[in-house]
Amino acid sequence: MNDVDLRGIGMTSQRTRDRLIQRLREEGITSAAVLDVIRNVPRHIFVDEALSHRAYEDTALPIGHGQTLSQPYIVARMTELLLADGPRHRVLEIGTGSGYQTTVLAQLVEQVFSVERIRPLQEKARQRLRTLKLQNVQLKHADGGMGWPEQGPFDGILVTAAPESVPPELIEQLAPGGRLVIPVGGEKQELMLISKDEEGVNVERVEPVRFVPLLAGAIR
Repeated sequence: MNDVDLRGIGMTSQRTRDRLIQRLREEGITSAAVLDVIRNVPRHIFVDEALSHRAYEDTALPIGHGQTLSQPYIVARMTELLLADGPRHRVLEIGTGSGYQTTVLAQLVEQVFSVERIRPLQEKARQRLRTLKLQNVQLKHADGGMGWPEQGPFDGILVTAAPESVPPELIEQLAPGGRLVIPVGGEKQELMLISKDEEGVNVERVEPVRFVPLLAGAIR
């Protein structure tokens, strides 16, 4: 990918990206740091070229294997929630997918540890991260529901697919003072913010969402 690919033209141009940022502000995203990163990430490289003209719409897009590139609002909202009470140093992401959310996180936290169960998606994400010269991300091919205990504890965990209930393994891998942002549910899903302190675990329901289900098992 050359510089022109990353800058974009026409429907992938800076003007189109600026319109997306304005829409995110109107939808309630207030973090300047999050908005700046989303403005500058070339979202069009995370989808097939045939869909690149839709990359800066505030909508989810298919990336194959029954998975989607998350809506920019949701990426911004989840990232803002994760960072709301201070910087994060070691963040676990469950569901690398296209690598778009990974790329946003990598520019806002010290280290990202991202788990993906579908190997072809992980390999494409790895290539994109290399293209963007992001070197603070480690990738693992595994069942995401189990997290990455060898690298824990984490002061932030962000999950990009919805389990029926919160996996206890993820709560265990959350450090004291840490925050877990996760969609939960089946037909009806809610985004939840879970924080851990000396007194225990606190759960806050944020808003209704729609994510692909968090499935077990790794696929090669």
